[in-house]
Amino acid sequence: MAYTMPPTPAGPVGSQYCVCKVELSICGQNLLDRDVTSKSDPFCVLFMEVNGKWVELDRTETAVNNLNPAFAKKFIIDYHFEEVQKLKFALFDQDKSSTQLYEHDFLGEFSCTLGTIVSSKKITRTLLLGNGKPAGKGMITIAAQELSDNRVITLSMAGRKLDKKDLFGKSDPFLEFYKPGDDGKWMLVHRTEVIKYTLDPVWKPFTVPLVSLCDGDMEKLIKVVCYDYDSDGGHDFIGEFQTSVARLCEAQDASPLELECINPKKQKKKKNYKNSGIIIVKSCKITRDFSFLDYILGGCQLMFTVGIDFTASNGNPQEPSSLHYINPLGTNEYLSAIWAVGQIIQDYDSDKMFPALGFGAQLPPDWKVSHEFAINFNPRNPFCSGVEGIVQAYSACLPHIRFYGPTNFSPIINHVARFAAQATQQETASQYFILLIITDGVISDMDETRHAVVQASKLPMSIIIVGVGNADFAAMEFLDGDSRVLHSYTGEEAVRDIVQFVPFRNFRNVPKETLAKAVLAELPQQVVQYFKHQNLPPINSEPA
Repeated sequence: MAYTMPPTPAGPVGSQYCVCKVELSICGQNLLDRDVTSKSDPFCVLFMEVNGKWVELDRTETAVNNLNPAFAKKFIIDYHFEEVQKLKFALFDQDKSSTQLYEHDFLGEFSCTLGTIVSSKKITRTLLLGNGKPAGKGMITIAAQELSDNRVITLSMAGRKLDKKDLFGKSDPFLEFYKPGDDGKWMLVHRTEVIKYTLDPVWKPFTVPLVSLCDGDMEKLIKVVCYDYDSDGGHDFIGEFQTSVARLCEAQDASPLELECINPKKQKKKKNYKNSGIIIVKSCKITRDFSFLDYILGGCQLMFTVGIDFTASNGNPQEPSSLHYINPLGTNEYLSAIWAVGQIIQDYDSDKMFPALGFGAQLPPDWKVSHEFAINFNPRNPFCSGVEGIVQAYSACLPHIRFYGPTNFSPIINHVARFAAQATQQETASQYFILLIITDGVISDMDETRHAVVQASKLPMSIIIVGVGNADFAAMEFLDGDSRVLHSYTGEEAVRDIVQFVPFRNFRNVPKETLAKAVLAELPQQVVQYFKHQNLPPINSEPA
């Protein structure tokens, strides 16, 4: 077995787009028994493919005399949605104390992408030997969990009868929240706004991550300090108190929690000192701020559709100058874009059946122009099996159609939007639709396309446009609402930005993974933004 140990432990592999960390739990079942007098002593090694080579990331402990181990040691990996992260889990029977894997008996291995694991949450697969045959009845089970505390706390605070600090008026109070730092000193976490000229302030509700406020420990002491604001920065101390998030949570809308604001110096000096006012916790709510991975682990499927531009401006596909010409290497810019996006997204769709549609061509037998046709010529079942199926259908349809025009986007956008609209009737975060449009040029039906995008922005749907060739793509940049909000011709605004446009020419001479990162970078936040806007938690989410 040609496994090598890295000279140093491999650090997190990937790009700046890392979403979070994933914890993988490993169990083995019915492992091969390689020991003569006892059972195997298995351990599991995790490899990741880096630049075409398997690099060891970590290994579990050894389970002694156990053919059905559940390993206590977990694997922790940085998760990157927009990358294909290939993993290999190899099991060995420990024979010696050596760290060299060739010194131990091989029990089988299993390879897949991290996307496959997180989209299923838990998978059980057959272990294979080096020759590709099953390793006896050996199986491996891998379960994924996101490693992050996504709880947030929302506090609504007020004050009553705070000490007057200004000579000619009342105080201008604000609050500061602190938690204990690692060095034992108090660390500022949050500061409210200043409420002017009052001893009975009502601050705006605010939300902070629970990890920020108390490191996720609801019993940990936190300190709240009240000041009177001074424009010169010399704020006057009104009072303080210590509490915990658990105590703050006692506050309910109907029964607020009241806490005395104490000035220790005044308390020492004055015998009859009571307090420097009351701080009122009007309400305290802890909720979950769900991430993209929460929705995927909860069972949300990404539904992928491809729309391909077959207009005449692409050129005759038989000629090398055509954008649809398939070169001797079996590719072109259309195919490169399909592969780049499809190979990532296919991991997140359980049946891997993808509709592939064309537009701008005349179709046999009557040679009418269509802006929404199945490239497999089966309108009742336009689905292709995996990315390979899309590529095969694309190559097969080229000789049978006539490139024509115009370049109309709206029919295909509306086609996918109909399915996305049906999915909203379930009122669960179960499906999100992604339309990849690959085109060579200027949109003919710009008004209708703008209107279709604005309507689609209300649905669980995103649109990725890859521009091939060297045309002027200014109109595409206009649809991608990164710099301004898109409006329909009726004046209606898009609810959110759902279009991501990239010109392929910017990625011709870089690794193919770079295109996938660019076009998919915004997708996780678009998915989260939609489901949050609809107040839809992940399907299998736990309460905060």
